[in-house]
Amino acid sequence: MNSENFSISEKIVSPSYIRQGSQARRSHEQLIRLLLEQGKCPEEGWSESTIELFLNELAVMDSNNFLGNCGVGEREGRVASSLVARRHYRLIHGIGRSGDIAAIQPKATGSSLLNKLTNSVVLDILKLSGVRSVTSCFVVPMATGMSLTLCFLTLRHKRPKGRYIIWPRIDQKSCFKAMITAGFEPVVVENILEGDELRTDMEAVERKVQELGAENILCIHSTTSCFAPRVPDRLEELATMSAKYDIPHVVNNAYGVQSSKCMHLIQQGARVGRIDAFVQSLDKNFMVPVGGAIIAGFNESFIQEISRMYPGRASASPSLDVLITLLTLGASGYRKLLAEQKEMYTYLAQELKRLAAAHGERLLHTPHNPISLAMSLDGLQTQSGKSVTQLGSMLFTRQVSGARVVALGNKQMVSGHMFSGFMSHSEAYPHPYLNAASAVGITRDDVTLCIKRLDKCLKSLRKEIPCESIHAP
Repeated sequence: MNSENFSISEKIVSPSYIRQGSQARRSHEQLIRLLLEQGKCPEEGWSESTIELFLNELAVMDSNNFLGNCGVGEREGRVASSLVARRHYRLIHGIGRSGDIAAIQPKATGSSLLNKLTNSVVLDILKLSGVRSVTSCFVVPMATGMSLTLCFLTLRHKRPKGRYIIWPRIDQKSCFKAMITAGFEPVVVENILEGDELRTDMEAVERKVQELGAENILCIHSTTSCFAPRVPDRLEELATMSAKYDIPHVVNNAYGVQSSKCMHLIQQGARVGRIDAFVQSLDKNFMVPVGGAIIAGFNESFIQEISRMYPGRASASPSLDVLITLLTLGASGYRKLLAEQKEMYTYLAQELKRLAAAHGERLLHTPHNPISLAMSLDGLQTQSGKSVTQLGSMLFTRQVSGARVVALGNKQMVSGHMFSGFMSHSEAYPHPYLNAASAVGITRDDVTLCIKRLDKCLKSLRKEIPCESIHAP
């Protein structure tokens, strides 16, 4: 209620009680005012009642919620199910306009305000996470792969001769298909083995640049977050090379926001060389439903150009989800999650190393990967090649999700390109292995239970205990 309505209410209920209620309302409004003024993630998280009050205030600013509204267009925010309307807090119009996802929509003032605030809050979180010099970002309602495609399509106008994308190999289909979908030819550069780690072959990258000609290369497409034993690309060297040859540089930072190491690489790459855009997933970094990503960069005009490349309006759901989440957590809550991720990484490494030793295996030494770990499966491979793949199936049926088992010699055709040693990021990695990741939100119980079930599965495969004794607790 506004001040006039509070004054009228004093004639109905004791003025002292109404003043108390008015003060309580002002506490919510003060938080909202600070968000509007600063455009930053609040230090402390908001209560659900404050968030819902804020969202309802935004919703009544959209034309579909005007009292007495008479809509005669083809898109008037009509929703048949009240359950669907409530699910979206009656913010139905989405974001953007037909020609620009970042544009203000006249019929949807509240949704437009939501979009602008979300982008501003997310930018603040990217800075908090380590990329201090980032200048612009926007949330796009597509997952990482299609968001990368949007970046490549935008670069097409800047580099009409660009046909090739130089890509240090990472065995993940969506980032490879992103280049194919955009109409470009990926130039796959094999990684080099350093100890147990697979690292960027900088000499091979430069040879490709010189062989193809810089003007014929659309961009270099590098990666930060990845499955061990592959480790983040040498971003500083790649960024320096991009600047040297005047070639754009796009970074796949899919789940790197949660890692201070990955974000430091991006910050340093932009400082010493060239990074045009970096893309990250909303669900992997902020624990929201799949379907959104953040495209960010250091040149505001270029990031705006990417946003204008998106055709038509867009769903506001990813923006709404991440804004609600960040307002709930607050900056302090998100910092706590980042700290817990590091703690769980250490615990997972410790437990995997202990388990590996007990089974005659070892934790592969991949210190440059801050999220993913790998344990060798050489003993299983010696026993039987089928035992390695069987382990993956056993873990999944026993409710251990996310663990990847990589056997030797896999081949996979992806969009016309044959990958030898697929899933291992190398044509001839010397070990079969099991992956496990310490991603944001993982708990100590997750790690403990995973290790317990993995131990039982390995014992079963080595005939130490009967398979039927292995089951989820």
